[in-house]
Amino acid sequence: MDHIPEVQVVATGSSALDLANKSQESLTGRKWVFNLCPFSFAELVKENGFLFESRQLNHRLVYGSYPEVVNNPGKEKDVLRLLSESYIYKDILMMEGINKPEKLVKLPEAMAFQVGSEVSYSEMGRIVGLNNETVEKYIDLLEKSFVIFRLKSLSRNLRKELKMGRKIYFFDNGIRNSLIGQFAPFESRLDKGALWENYLISERMKYNAYSNRWVNAYFWRTQDQQEIDYLEESDGTFDAFEFKWSEKRNPKLSKTFLKNYRVSESKVIHS
Repeated sequence: MDHIPEVQVVATGSSALDLANKSQESLTGRKWVFNLCPFSFAELVKENGFLFESRQLNHRLVYGSYPEVVNNPGKEKDVLRLLSESYIYKDILMMEGINKPEKLVKLPEAMAFQVGSEVSYSEMGRIVGLNNETVEKYIDLLEKSFVIFRLKSLSRNLRKELKMGRKIYFFDNGIRNSLIGQFAPFESRLDKGALWENYLISERMKYNAYSNRWVNAYFWRTQDQQEIDYLEESDGTFDAFEFKWSEKRNPKLSKTFLKNYRVSESKVIHS
């Protein structure tokens, strides 16, 4: 970079932690970072056509959109097992020298069962046998490794708003299902709502990143159970989204939210 300025260097790697740790200091101010997510719906449509991908939707909701998964039809379970084992149990453990690897293995499994629900670090700690600080450290590692991401609750000091709520989602449905060993067909699953919500929020993150859209993302909930699944704030106004797999479920946006926040758009996203 310093001695041959006319040459462009592209450094890639599967371990985000490894790349960051070894290049952060030496390349500060002299690098552009690109995060490549699993295939987006838009990318798959561009390659395969809208009709094909629409028919594949239920399959993607179970097996996800990692390139190796998409490019090896019929071998999805084996590929996901290898991905999840190397991704979580090898890269992160080796990189950070985790002292209690069996606890880290249990943590993402516990999170996988709570997709779309509010997460309590203390409850997670009780499930896997760790204290709050260690749980938060491990979650931070999983987030930096692009296994999961957190969504915080919106709170502008309205009465009964949740102040410190958080949800955890997976960057890919296939990794989530691999961790809990559940690959039943989507049509027969009891967690359709959670899979649909995880899929849409991860797709929205890809869309925003690739479109250079800078937004603040939240969910919203009050103590009396008024809620909105997903919010995006831009320039002081909000877009509000509800995610329902069934077309028959068409909830109305909370009047409390509409009264206290500027909403430019609201949508229910179903199949």
